Amino acid sequence: EFTGRILLISNESSLPYDRPKLSKVMDAKPEAVHLRTQQFYDDNHIEVMTGNSVTSLDSKSKEISLGNGTKIKFDKIYIATGSTARKVSIPGANLKNVFVLRSIKDANEINAEMNETCHVVILGVSFIGMEAAAFCVKKAAKVTVIGRDKFPLRAFGNEIGERIMKFFEEQKVEFLMMNGVKECVGNANGSIESVVLNDGSKLKADVLIMGTGTTLNTEFLKDSGIMINQNGSIDTDEHLQSNIPDVFVGGDIANSPIYTGNRETIGHYGLAQLHGKVAALNMCGKEEKLKVVPYFWTMVFGRSIRYAGSGKAKEVKIEGSLEEMKFVAYYIGDDDKVIAISSCNRDPIVSQFAEYMTQGKSIYKKDIESNPFGWVQNIH
Repeated sequence: EFTGRILLISNESSLPYDRPKLSKVMDAKPEAVHLRTQQFYDDNHIEVMTGNSVTSLDSKSKEISLGNGTKIKFDKIYIATGSTARKVSIPGANLKNVFVLRSIKDANEINAEMNETCHVVILGVSFIGMEAAAFCVKKAAKVTVIGRDKFPLRAFGNEIGERIMKFFEEQKVEFLMMNGVKECVGNANGSIESVVLNDGSKLKADVLIMGTGTTLNTEFLKDSGIMINQNGSIDTDEHLQSNIPDVFVGGDIANSPIYTGNRETIGHYGLAQLHGKVAALNMCGKEEKLKVVPYFWTMVFGRSIRYAGSGKAKEVKIEGSLEEMKFVAYYIGDDDKVIAISSCNRDPIVSQFAEYMTQGKSIYKKDIESNPFGWVQNIH
């Protein structure tokens, strides 16, 4: 039994919470999304220091420094500092009611602005932008999503992206694709009132939500001896250890091995949870190798949309009905190997694919031509 000290340091004022819920339920109270109660941490002798940021790490002396000047020694450390949502650097980006969506505070502030006269503009067509649109359209007068591609959710391919866009339009979400925002225009009170688009048109905007990417939170490690990649990520081995012994890294900032043998930096919640577990076991001396298949999901307007896998597809084979929003899509790579699959309202097929890949098995185009789901029988 471990008898040492476990210290959890967070720069947020709240206990750790379920972040993916924020874009789906922006009116959630902090305590409603807490992953654990304070009682859990007390019962398991975990010291929680909220509202504290780590400003530097010295790998030689095995010491971290906090923003308040405190220094803390460590034997082993797990760094999962995540990322910061990034605003597009355009004129007016700092006006009131121009939001990013990362924290419970962001979500609650956006929700407070919602009413039946509010015009919401969302920049970005990834999961965050689409989930925010699904939430806001039920509360606002108008929601317009702006994207630089032809269709949303690029990873799913054009055919599925187009169907999902049409599905959102049926729910009264409007889209302006192949476009962007080049300026935010404010009123006398310093709040946004409109946006100027790349094509020169102007759009009323009482609220602008930017779902336009993130910056990895590793700047504080620049003199630590930990090797940091140009994009801010940190390479790890299959045990999630960095180039420095006893320094483990996970979550958004980890450039860690996936099932293909390559390393990838993936900002996704399910993966971050797995990283925490694997790192903890290795830090305790119980050797555990990382087995990861990238996996993304969302739930919008009662539809479950999932994707698992990695790589660039040369062909997409769709089984089922796009029109009825009940389908499975196979993404086929250069050597006719299935590199990913997605689904809508066909659970648990994507989870089964992830398990199949974790077991080291492969599916090829020829395997799915006669029986698209025959491979499921080979999962042990």
